[in-house]
Amino acid sequence: QVQLVESGGGLVQAGDSLRLSCAASGRTFSSYAMGWFRQAPGKEREFVAAISRSGTYTLYTDSVKGRFTVSRDNAKNTVYLQMNSLKPEDTALYFCAATNQPYRASGSAWTDRSNFGSWGQGNQVTVSS
Repeated sequence: QVQLVESGGGLVQAGDSLRLSCAASGRTFSSYAMGWFRQAPGKEREFVAAISRSGTYTLYTDSVKGRFTVSRDNAKNTVYLQMNSLKPEDTALYFCAATNQPYRASGSAWTDRSNFGSWGQGNQVTVSS
């Protein structure tokens, strides 16, 4: 497994931008597809975005398409989530996670959090209106 540490969250106003980072330990970072999930108070943890091992393929939940961008730098063992045009409904605890599941056209393997075996501690993003 890989150890994950998120950073970059905070309190912003609607319309602002934030970039989350997730640093991974170990030498096998490039062998994992990486995902971002979020959990708002009283709600279940939901899929946000994911990126394949090489960065070739990405997947987004509909509510963030066109606003969020997931990327990775395998040389730095880091995955990023650039969040633009933030909305109050984006307020949540954001988690990065690692999975051995490869990209599939259906995307189903990546949207299921049970397929992710390593998780970060979570990073709070709060968007005020």
